[in-house]
Amino acid sequence: MQHLSQEAWAAQLAADENAVILDVRTEEEWEDGIIPGALLNDIYKGQGFIYRLEELDKSKNYYVYCKAGGRSAQACQIMKQLGFEHIYNLEGGFMNWQGEVTQP
Repeated sequence: MQHLSQEAWAAQLAADENAVILDVRTEEEWEDGIIPGALLNDIYKGQGFIYRLEELDKSKNYYVYCKAGGRSAQACQIMKQLGFEHIYNLEGGFMNWQGEVTQP
């Protein structure tokens, strides 16, 4: 797992053809806007969060974010324990995101 600055996260994501963006915020936060292409998997769903992670392709590269960076760091740790190898946490989270935003 790597913690990447906003700039490094965006640059690496743009160049990664094997990327999946994972938003671990709540549905209410999701409705406020998302990074384009993100999948929602609310970390507060507990076991449901784990079940959804287990459905994902572990060969992909995961770019994970939340509102401020704390929950996404926690999600990255859980993903690492589940066998995901390429996980990138967005430092500062969505509230500091300077890139494109879209409505889900």
